[in-house]
Amino acid sequence: MMYVNRGFVRLVGRLEVTGTIPPELRDRPLLIAANHIGMFDPFVLTCALEEAGITPRFMLTGGLLDAPVVGWGLRQGGSIRVDRGKANIAEAFERATSALRESPGPVLVYPEGRVSREPGLWPEKGKTGVARMALASEIPVLTISQWGAHEAVYWGTEVVTGWRDLVPGLTSWLRAIWRRPKFKVHFGPVVDLSDLSAATRGDAMRAHGRIMRAITDNLVPLRADQLERPRFHDPTRPTDSTSPWKPAL
Repeated sequence: MMYVNRGFVRLVGRLEVTGTIPPELRDRPLLIAANHIGMFDPFVLTCALEEAGITPRFMLTGGLLDAPVVGWGLRQGGSIRVDRGKANIAEAFERATSALRESPGPVLVYPEGRVSREPGLWPEKGKTGVARMALASEIPVLTISQWGAHEAVYWGTEVVTGWRDLVPGLTSWLRAIWRRPKFKVHFGPVVDLSDLSAATRGDAMRAHGRIMRAITDNLVPLRADQLERPRFHDPTRPTDSTSPWKPAL
């Protein structure tokens, strides 16, 4: 799957990776938090992590892990299940936290929980789940900022009811092969959460803010010529959200 993914990404565009993961963090529990800009960016991030010498694992909803073929590969790779929206959310949180503590290496997470719907593609507010797990498990958080993967495939639709729903994604992907956009991925530093505690009220929100601001700060230079709006326009992506992290332009 890694080999196929590498060829898939290189077929569509050009990958440019900056920054690195400190050697001392490569074989220990680590959360890698990234901004979510499009349907293609998991493929790009997987390729970037492989270039950095990391076998990527993901924290994913149960539906993805139960999917045929791909779900099997993700499970074999050690991805961690998170069942969102369940009545036993506290139990699910404890299971995920325990899995992180026992993790043999980095796990990729999206603090936003979905592709950004902010008009300028700045990170959405997100939720505190990643921050709470980092504090509860005392696992360091390293950030990834990325730009360009949104140009590979249109957002499309959340529910596929027929072949017509797949047409926007397929046609945009074919156009990307011809245009070959640049996929920029930057590994940032570890976010300092040393003064925060899972037991202190409000610290999860403070930790979340630090993670999201670190992602945003490192995103600015990646899109320096597109700070106000993305140059690439995806007519299928909803733009009904706002970003509290968007820098003053």
